[in-house]
Amino acid sequence: MELTGSAALVTGAASGLGAAMAARLAGEGMRVIGVDLPAAIEGAGEAPAGVHLVAADVTDEVDVAVALAVAEGELRLVVNCAGIAPARRILSSHGAHDLATFRRTLEVNLVGTFNVLRLAAEVMAGHEPDADGHRGLIVNTASVAAYEGQIGQIAYAASKGGVVSMTIAAARDLARSGIRVNTIAPGIVDTPMLASLGDEVRASLEATVPFPHRLARPDEYAQLVVMLAQHDYLNGETIRMDGALRMAPR
Repeated sequence: MELTGSAALVTGAASGLGAAMAARLAGEGMRVIGVDLPAAIEGAGEAPAGVHLVAADVTDEVDVAVALAVAEGELRLVVNCAGIAPARRILSSHGAHDLATFRRTLEVNLVGTFNVLRLAAEVMAGHEPDADGHRGLIVNTASVAAYEGQIGQIAYAASKGGVVSMTIAAARDLARSGIRVNTIAPGIVDTPMLASLGDEVRASLEATVPFPHRLARPDEYAQLVVMLAQHDYLNGETIRMDGALRMAPR
């Protein structure tokens, strides 16, 4: 798929994986619409050249439709990076896991991903296909927690497991429209939020990764998305990006 000169939409684009993704795609010559919540955009500073940040909630149908309209032209790539990761045990000293937190996690991580996927697919389906029948690619973000959820990750693991399960069904649904769907399941990524936990925590996390013996970098996630865009035969796949990490219970 040719990236240069086409449009992309990236959710969660004000920080972390989303920010790295938006910057990389702009560097590839794409016009990038970066979506995030208003407060996140306010704290992000100036966006990189080629990236236009739009305030939107991925769970809101109107917000997402407006962001897609801003993309205009031929939207060829959508990357869903927006998400939340609350930590709660099913039972703790405070009692049972509150239902509102569980619902909100599924609403943002799973329903929000589906909301963007369905509306973006509708836009992509209206474009002319390339010579091989391709109209676009949608990349969703899961997590290794979808496979090995740790203690306190019940809501997060459930939401990311849903993203993984959607992948093959979405790819099959959208095949007749020439739209591919893939998912990336990162391990431990070196984001600003992780850096705030301190060097000791960082070192302990690095020690759990078999090889390379370090944390993943956001730019490596972006690199993988570009590879997925360029490899037209990868479809309906979830790719773990984790250095062979298998998460322990805690």
